Amino acid sequence: MQKIITISTDKHNGLYDITSAVEEIVAQSGVKNGIVNVYAQGATAAIMIQENWDYSVQTDVINLLKKLIPAGVWEHDRQDNNGDAHLKAGLVGPSETIPIINGQLGLSTWQNIFFCEFDGPRPVRNIVVTIISTQE
Repeated sequence: MQKIITISTDKHNGLYDITSAVEEIVAQSGVKNGIVNVYAQGATAAIMIQENWDYSVQTDVINLLKKLIPAGVWEHDRQDNNGDAHLKAGLVGPSETIPIINGQLGLSTWQNIFFCEFDGPRPVRNIVVTIISTQE
């Protein structure tokens, strides 16, 4: 099964919690055991599993990436001024795979799934959710 989650982003750099949307797709699938892959379409976006209990963790992630990969100093900036966004997306990665256990996401208590925007705001961002069942 495969579905697309579409979101809009309102920040240049930000993390957006998409856990509930992925949970809904998993529930609709009826899969009890398997895996779900969550993939960000776009070369300046990524997917990350991170804590959602304390918003400061999300802010810390963005601040760390801004310090590691500053804007305006990359060769690609001569093309469209978003070299840092490409590098951040490449470092974090475009996808995460999560086990499905007894029909639920196999995340721990403090883990959530985040879409990472590094070149926003954007009116449309697509996230591909692919579910694979392990027939038991």
